Amino acid sequence: MFCLLCRYVATDIPSDLQVQVGDVNFHLHKYPLLSRSGKINRLIYESHDPDLNKIALEDLPGGPEAFELAAKFCYGIAVDLTAGNISGLRCAAEYLEMTEDLEEGNLIFKTEAFLSYVVLSSWRDSILVLKSCEKLSPWAENLQIVRRCSESIAWKACANPKGIKWAYTGRPTKVSSPKWNDLKDSSPSRNQPVPPDWWFEDVSILRIDHFVRVITAIKVKGMRFELIGASIMHYAAKWLPGLIKDGQGQGDDTSISSNSNSSGSSSWKGGLHMIVAGTKDDTPSIQSKDQRMIIESLISIIPPQKDSVSCSFLLRLLRMANMLKVAPALVTELEKRVGMQFEQATLADLLIPSYNKSETLYDVDLVQRLLEHFLVQEQTESSSPSRQSFTDKHMYEGAQRGNNPNAKMRVARLVDSYLTEVSRDRNLSLTKFQVLAEALPESARTCDDGLYRAIDSYLKAHPTLSEHERKRLCRVMDCQKLSIDACMHAAQNERLPLRVVVQVLFSEQVKISNALANTTLKDPAETQYQPLIPNRKTLLEGTPQSFQEGWVAAKKDINTLKFELESVKTKYLVLQNDMENLQRQFDKMSKQKQTSAWTSGWKKLSKLTKMTTVENQDIGPQISTTAEQTRKAPRRWRNSIS
Repeated sequence: MFCLLCRYVATDIPSDLQVQVGDVNFHLHKYPLLSRSGKINRLIYESHDPDLNKIALEDLPGGPEAFELAAKFCYGIAVDLTAGNISGLRCAAEYLEMTEDLEEGNLIFKTEAFLSYVVLSSWRDSILVLKSCEKLSPWAENLQIVRRCSESIAWKACANPKGIKWAYTGRPTKVSSPKWNDLKDSSPSRNQPVPPDWWFEDVSILRIDHFVRVITAIKVKGMRFELIGASIMHYAAKWLPGLIKDGQGQGDDTSISSNSNSSGSSSWKGGLHMIVAGTKDDTPSIQSKDQRMIIESLISIIPPQKDSVSCSFLLRLLRMANMLKVAPALVTELEKRVGMQFEQATLADLLIPSYNKSETLYDVDLVQRLLEHFLVQEQTESSSPSRQSFTDKHMYEGAQRGNNPNAKMRVARLVDSYLTEVSRDRNLSLTKFQVLAEALPESARTCDDGLYRAIDSYLKAHPTLSEHERKRLCRVMDCQKLSIDACMHAAQNERLPLRVVVQVLFSEQVKISNALANTTLKDPAETQYQPLIPNRKTLLEGTPQSFQEGWVAAKKDINTLKFELESVKTKYLVLQNDMENLQRQFDKMSKQKQTSAWTSGWKKLSKLTKMTTVENQDIGPQISTTAEQTRKAPRRWRNSIS
């Protein structure tokens, strides 16, 4: 009988061989081991010492637990093969060279039969065996255990869910796995539909290198790219704690550690101890290396299709990649992927801190690169024919995309919101702001209200800008694309250059004139029921929601300015009428003076000749002053008219 505590064999014959495996010593007999282990046979033979009674097996895979089971098998004791111990025992049998040459039905044959006929036919056992292979590298790889389990998992994951006859509970059970004759797996109810993501939870407990092997095998089997992308996002939410905000998915982290411990592996901090070497003292550096490896592996297996994963997930992955200094080639690849679906991004995901030595708070250069990738992708798609197949699914997706607003317009609103947020940073240079604002074509913006709000926010945060810099900043905005509310605010904005304010007022006047002209050309019956309100409503609908929320505080000033603008219009019409009347009066006076100038001049000269010298001295100054007045009067009228 084999004693587990003292590692002795309880027989009447004293032990003559001590085997050291790690820190554990086994007191055994030579004959049972030599009859079935080629490794021990060779060690004793090569020592040339017939009285050798101690050997050490330091690098035996599976450790003392696997050697104990192998020693029991050598003594003819029944060994219970399970999914938890089969991988270690198979590697230990290979290490001990327990082949058929020594005895028929040796341990290698037994373990191979159990793997092929029991483990690989069960979903749960394949997962558990693959999980247990994490501490058996490279033996498990060389013996094709990892490959066979990965292909078995991939085949079952791609099978028709209606035909599933194995458990997909999502978590390994706490009880021991089934033995030789326990092959009854719990199966879902036939009436209960099987969700397409039933395999996500089970696969997510694997280590990253084994997860990559499974996903690669699933791709070869032809699974839909949407499901593959969803499984990658599910895995990342578990193994990258900083990827999900507001503590989402932290409950699963606890289950991962418990599952890992129950299956014989270490917790998260040492989860990749077979790949990354280190000591317990440098745990933070090991964890950062582990997360970097996970991110690099996930980037490499993301399906190339556009909508395989969400843009929000890609941006959060990009944030962590920059923080953990992932390989630049993979970061560039990830940026291109974000550019493919940049119109799906949100402002919160774009606010990525600058982890480099940049002075700005947010990584504006990164957003600039993402926008460039988006524009290149848009240009490529517009110039090349559609590559979508003519299946019903793709036709439905194409129709759905056609009904959505233009992608460039959505990106323009997103960029305007981003500029408004980052403009509060005092270290943001004018050049970076201008380059990002002008990156999109003019057709992308039907309304520049969001851009005006960003400019106004930048002027608030940078009050020391010169007049030239403020003019340069305002050049990125088209005053003719501002809504009525934005024009009202801009007309009273003291931070804007005077030239820009004049342009705003002029464009507003042009809009009002066009609106009046359009209403006069319409039928009176239509104007009675359709005044200028539809035009105003159309302009407001084109205004971004963020801009409308930003102007709530200025509503009172806007109403006051509207009233003042109406009064200015009235005064302008009155002054215009007065000017026309004055012009007519001046024209009449100028005609009268042209006809009577010569006759009046001769009469005055005749009177002057009859006067005496004394009278000439008294009256002469008066005549000269009146003559000067008559000469200067027309000039004054011309100056006033001009």
